[in-house]
Amino acid sequence: MAKIVAAFGSSHSIMLAAQREDWQYGFPQVDPKNPYYFDRAGEPTTYEKLLAAAPAEAESMVTPGRMGERYDRAEAAMDELRERIHAARLDVLLVVGDDQTELFRTTNNPAFAIYYGDTIRNARRDVGANDGWYKKARMARQEPDADRDYPVHAPLARWLIRALCDRDFDITAMDGLERGQFEGHAFSFIHRRYLQDIDRPVVPIVPVIVNTFDPPNQPTPRRCIQLGTALRELIASYPEDLRVGVLASGGLSHFVVDETLDEAIIAAIRNKDTAFLASLDPKQLQAGSSEIRNWLIAVEAVRELDLEWVSYVPGYRTPALTGTGLCFAAWRTLG
Repeated sequence: MAKIVAAFGSSHSIMLAAQREDWQYGFPQVDPKNPYYFDRAGEPTTYEKLLAAAPAEAESMVTPGRMGERYDRAEAAMDELRERIHAARLDVLLVVGDDQTELFRTTNNPAFAIYYGDTIRNARRDVGANDGWYKKARMARQEPDADRDYPVHAPLARWLIRALCDRDFDITAMDGLERGQFEGHAFSFIHRRYLQDIDRPVVPIVPVIVNTFDPPNQPTPRRCIQLGTALRELIASYPEDLRVGVLASGGLSHFVVDETLDEAIIAAIRNKDTAFLASLDPKQLQAGSSEIRNWLIAVEAVRELDLEWVSYVPGYRTPALTGTGLCFAAWRTLG
């Protein structure tokens, strides 16, 4: 029978594909133009209002030196997580990530989807020498030379779709990509940053795609927990012997960093406090913070494992304390 033996979590912010100088000098220029700001109470706001409400010490939190230190911490955390993923010796990695009008559009945007084609395509980078740093960072999550097809564990993915439908989950099923379509950034970042290994084949994934970002049909935290429970039970009943890993892609709080929320979520994950996670106010899970839903699904799916390692970097990047709560985590791997 299949067995969940390892679990991981990783932010996939564009910050993690950017360079140190982009953190220090680039984001302070682009963040004031971001239209997707919500305050810590979940109310729409603006950069100007956030800046006016920022504490007096905010400027000292975003000096080039402080941001350079945080960049180094995030890079070290990603290197550690990559080693842990490869050490787990997985047969398949279930990746729970969101889609932000990449495969889907608001003309037809499912709450949950699972991809079950034999492979999933990532795009070649479309970037020129004269393109700015932001586009170069965004393109870093894609392929340097040519489109690439990554392996998918299609039998497990197809089986999960049918079994979840039998449990009354309405799952959109995808067996391929249309011309010009490519996997979204929640998945391409994982492939590029964590799953490259010149000595071994790339581990097949099962892409579980969640509409976290676009209203009005984002799943509630409670429904995310229910899906995680179902995945845990169903994977355990899959008839093939497989070492299965689960990875949450995205989060934590952004585009306004909320350390209090992030720390509460990390504590609840460590303590397996499902009631707290299920009762999160959806108003707190808007814009980039919506990706916390991916973690809710993943952590409930791996409830039988114990959280072993967490690296949290409050990725402040302007005096308005905008940025991303960057989180990287690994659960204790079973032998």
